[in-house]
Amino acid sequence: MKADFFKYQAQTTPHPLAMEISHAKGVYIFDTNKKRYLDFVAGVSACPLGHNHPKVISAIKNQLDSYMHVMVYGEYIQKPAVELTKLLAKHLPESLEKTYLTNSGTEAIEGALKLAKRATGRSEIIAANKAYHGSTMGALSIMGYEERKQAFRPLLPDVKFISFNSEEDLDQITTRTACVILETIQGGAGFIEPKDDYLEKVQNQCHKVGALLILDEIQPGMGRTGKLFGFENYNCLPDILVTGKGLGGGMPIGAFTASSKLMNVLQDNPKLGHITTFGGHPVIAASALATLKEITESNLMQEALEKEELFRKHLVHPLISEIRGRGLMLAIITSSETITNSLILKSQNRGLILFWLLFEPKAVRITPPLNISNVEIIEGCQIIIAILDEILHN
Repeated sequence: MKADFFKYQAQTTPHPLAMEISHAKGVYIFDTNKKRYLDFVAGVSACPLGHNHPKVISAIKNQLDSYMHVMVYGEYIQKPAVELTKLLAKHLPESLEKTYLTNSGTEAIEGALKLAKRATGRSEIIAANKAYHGSTMGALSIMGYEERKQAFRPLLPDVKFISFNSEEDLDQITTRTACVILETIQGGAGFIEPKDDYLEKVQNQCHKVGALLILDEIQPGMGRTGKLFGFENYNCLPDILVTGKGLGGGMPIGAFTASSKLMNVLQDNPKLGHITTFGGHPVIAASALATLKEITESNLMQEALEKEELFRKHLVHPLISEIRGRGLMLAIITSSETITNSLILKSQNRGLILFWLLFEPKAVRITPPLNISNVEIIEGCQIIIAILDEILHN
């Protein structure tokens, strides 16, 4: 299997971790040697309820018995998609009432950018340095990391970059600007939170000049920060909200949400302003609906903040310079890139899954399932501290 993996399946890096998976359940992944791994990554935040959650699996199986794909997005009324978008609206501010379902977060970003350009009649897009919004050509154009995108130029024109948390850069948002797109918490940059009402100030400047504010909640969303969406922590309301990852409960999904007035501009002039075949797929929508219900009807969001404190209490070490993030979207910042690499690789050998962030080489991702137990958190933290002790004393 490993030889076939390298021979037939395209790779994203020269050295993938190449763990051969047997099955997964709860907060554990099992390899084909029957070794158990405590999962502190949750599919890079895509599995908020862990693996094979019974309510999610039941929803998927029930929908499979009824129908799978029957028609391109938006033509037929399919109950799972309707119920999912209705429940999203119930848990969002009134102005965020209509949702377009897509296949992935990056596709939702593309749709949000198109919507902003179409609604404003403007072309300029402003994004943040060290931003990551996906890998399609439009999303790549607003990635604030030249090293990762220079090989694919030319990209979208009329894109400008500002520094996240810099009030001095806000005057770059002008009447030429169609939209400002920001991650609510910068992910690839190292889980950087907005400070000093930064998002509120961006929102005010956008409203002043008639630009739209797009917030990318693909990572912070779905209860990971103690609120259903991260923006709820920062006194800010986007014009367009983008989500993905955790919304699907382990299935591929993306979504962008706006007011009905705004979203309706994609219906006409031209018609089919944004189309997708499999967006809103009934099986995936059923999985997402079950996931959203479980998160909003349980105490998982409140517990995310309590579990954050547990992580911070048990991850104290001379080689940890800080812990960034909020709730269960955390990043350990170690003293060096070498220490980070060693910690991640040695943890896997000892049955704990950690992972990197895109642009911050000293960061270690900690984004476990929301339903991880306190005992499992402490167990994983003890493995981390033991490895750091070995690194420190060797």
